[in-house]
Amino acid sequence: MFIIAGLPLYLVRFKIFGIPMTLLEAMILIAFFCWLIFQTRRAIPPPFQGGVWGWLKLFRPGFLKSNFWHKNGGVEGRKKYPFGAEIILLLIISFIAVGVAGFSASALGIWKAYFFEPALLYILLLNLFQDKNGVNKIGLSLAVGAGAVSVYAVFQKITGFGIANPLWAAAETRRVVSFFGYPNAVGLYLAPIIPILTAFLFFPRQDECGLLPEKLCFPLKKENISVIGLSRGFLGFIIVLSLAAIVFAHSEGALVGLAAAFIIGGLLGNKKTRLAVLAFVVAAVIALSLSPGGFKVVEQKLTLKDFSGQVRRYQWKETLIILNHGHFYQGVGLDNYQKAIAPYHQPGFFYDNGTDPLFHQHTVESAEYRAKTWRPVEIYMYPHNIVLNFWSELGLAGLFLFLWIFGKYIFISLQNLIIISKFKIQNSKFLFLGLLCSMIVVVVHGLVDVPYFKNDLSCLFWILVAILVLLDLNSKKEQIENRKS
Repeated sequence: MFIIAGLPLYLVRFKIFGIPMTLLEAMILIAFFCWLIFQTRRAIPPPFQGGVWGWLKLFRPGFLKSNFWHKNGGVEGRKKYPFGAEIILLLIISFIAVGVAGFSASALGIWKAYFFEPALLYILLLNLFQDKNGVNKIGLSLAVGAGAVSVYAVFQKITGFGIANPLWAAAETRRVVSFFGYPNAVGLYLAPIIPILTAFLFFPRQDECGLLPEKLCFPLKKENISVIGLSRGFLGFIIVLSLAAIVFAHSEGALVGLAAAFIIGGLLGNKKTRLAVLAFVVAAVIALSLSPGGFKVVEQKLTLKDFSGQVRRYQWKETLIILNHGHFYQGVGLDNYQKAIAPYHQPGFFYDNGTDPLFHQHTVESAEYRAKTWRPVEIYMYPHNIVLNFWSELGLAGLFLFLWIFGKYIFISLQNLIIISKFKIQNSKFLFLGLLCSMIVVVVHGLVDVPYFKNDLSCLFWILVAILVLLDLNSKKEQIENRKS
């Protein structure tokens, strides 16, 4: 739970025997190997037997498929890891991408932090959170982490403290960064968490503790304190804080992703949520109508005609050029994008904000006008597009694999929503809906940013997958029980 809450602790960096490490990585590795050692010592069910030979079985291809124990319908037995084949393929493809990058130390570090360790975390979550409050514990941990990031972001908005960039720190142009080094990181981290926390608002039942551990419920109940109210109040507070932090960071991609998730989730919810979506759309249209140039601003943002949008378009153009020059199938390799794109990079462009109808003529004729409208563009670490990110880093195979994972995730979410409607298992309906909306945020925000290639975000992605799998397994168990009854 501390690992889940402490995803931003990747910012604490150090070296062990000369190997770069982050505190988040160290926690995952320590937790995983402690769990693995204790698993080998358990009498029932032991994953390994037979001394040294038993330990060597860890490295056999079928390990991920055979070491997952789950009680389904009261019967305990081995089950294949959901998404196990995808994880194995991802580890192989990403390691090949390390080879494409020349097995550089930075590429190996990226492979370790973005693929190997998130896979270990996924295994931990599936094995340690199978009890009825397991998903609640993950939700509580996400809420604590989001709360810490949001509180510091709001504090920065008020004081400007801890913002290194002078432009972002200035009161009139302030953009908060929280613990991260740049504002968009706030939206990338918080936006996918908000839908799942919102879903938990509807999840707790009166006979459960909500997001609070069971041990904390009993003394609270003895004092006649509403545990459900306390849990929902805490969640609501974190959600509001998180939204405020995203707004203060001016993370437009995150806000658009949340709006898309809210609309889709509301339409798939129930009558009340559909009315809420309708009210939201009507209010948005009225607000834009009353705002001078409101619709034009939205049109510029959506068509990528503003400055950041034009930067993205130039990035994508350069990325497609490099992919078509010898990197179409294999990509450029992990952590090799900046080096590979440098020969094709355009150092800047003349920015047309749409206010000058004679922009092209003035640019050609006036050196002063060119100097005024020239905007330098740095070489970013990634193309800032979810398709081009995976394509350039992992090649076509990696891109298709992630498209499959996204598709499978969405399919499982929708399948369970349909089954829930059929069997009327309302307890988990909003959680599946929240998970679907979280992935919608990732995909929509990923159209103009990098929602995976970062220590905390890669772990967060597999945490969402793990929650989905745990809910799916519990849903299947409930279906079996319903059929028996």
